[in-house]
This record gives sequence, structure tokens and C-alpha cells, in this order.
Amino acid sequence: MAAERAGDPTGRTRIRDAALLQFAEHGVKGATIRGIAKAAGVSPALVQHHFGTKEALRLACDAYVIEVIRETKGEALDGGMGDPGFLAIAVRAALPVQRYLARALTDGTDAANTLFDDAVAFTEEVLERGTSGMRKPATDDLHAYATVLTSMSVGMVVLHDHLSRALGADTFTAEGYPRMALAALEVLDDRLMSPELADQARTALKNMLAAGGQPPDKEDR
Repeated sequence: MAAERAGDPTGRTRIRDAALLQFAEHGVKGATIRGIAKAAGVSPALVQHHFGTKEALRLACDAYVIEVIRETKGEALDGGMGDPGFLAIAVRAALPVQRYLARALTDGTDAANTLFDDAVAFTEEVLERGTSGMRKPATDDLHAYATVLTSMSVGMVVLHDHLSRALGADTFTAEGYPRMALAALEVLDDRLMSPELADQARTALKNMLAAGGQPPDKEDR
């Protein structure tokens, strides 16, 4: 992957990167082979030579996005968080991916389902095995924990227009992203609820879950 990022004399990477932006801007239905070729500075024939069809190109974009997310998160959890150089590179690599995700996850396609499910599976995997600097979560439903955590992260991508407007800077740029990410980090690091209140809420929700989603009768309270 590193070699691919360093340069691609065939233009395959350039085409894929152009496709990421075209799919992000126009969606899968609106993007065209001709438009992607123009954005990449190549001929439509070369796009078809490398990828065949628009659907195959979209699948290549999905695979790349999943790879970047896994690689970036893995490196961050292995010590990259403390390296400003790594963070700067990671942000630059992640921004086009986030633009693509924002559109893909709202398109309502099977591809969007696959992207989300893979993100949940990876999050669950990391939480299960643990990593330096992170403790394992105190939960008896790790899948639900990973799913909600992923949804919180994905939600910031999907709602980027509202976030950008509220924060006064595009969160898909190197100027706007750090403020949003810092706030998210502080939310994860903070504990707004007292242990007592959290225990009360946890008990009530577990009772509701045990009752099949129905609130308990008054006499049982």
C-alpha cells in the first residue's frame, strides 16, 4: 500500500483517487466513467482497462476505504496518536476517505451496509483484543458497544455539513477536522454521569431488555 501511495506510473491509483471524489460528489448513480476519466486526466478507455466497469471501480474504492480505515486506526492505536507527523499524514489521507464515506453511507446500497458492518467488526476486534493505552470496555454486550461506538464516529462523517456549519469550518479540511476530533476525544475521555446515575440507568435498561423491551409494571418498580 505504501508503494502504491508513493507513485503509480500506470495511473490506476490516480483513477481510483479521482473516483473517490467523483463518487463522493455525485454518488454512485451520478458518477460516470467519462467524468472519472476527466478528473483523473486519463481516457475513459484507460479507466475501463484498469477496472472494467463503474461497479468494479466502486468495489475497488470500497476496498481501499476499508484498508485505509483499518491501517490508520491500527497505526494510531500502536503509538501514532502521540506523533504529530503521523497525525498530519493520517488527516490528509483520511479526508478524501471521509468524503466518500459520507456519501456512500447515505446512498442506501449494499456497499454501504458492507462498509458499516466491516467498521463494526474491526472496532469489535480491537476492543476484544485490547491495545496499548486502551482498556477493555466494561460491557457484557461487546457487539452492541462496538456498533454504537462506530455509529457515533460515522455520524460525525454523515452529519459533516451540520458540524461544519456549527463549528464555522469545514470538518473535511485540515483546518476544521482537528477541532472536531479534539472534541470527540474529550467526549470519549470524559465521564459526564456519576457512577450512581450510570448504575441506575444501566439497571433500568437491563430490566427493560429482560422484559422484551417493555417498561416494568408500576408494582415492579
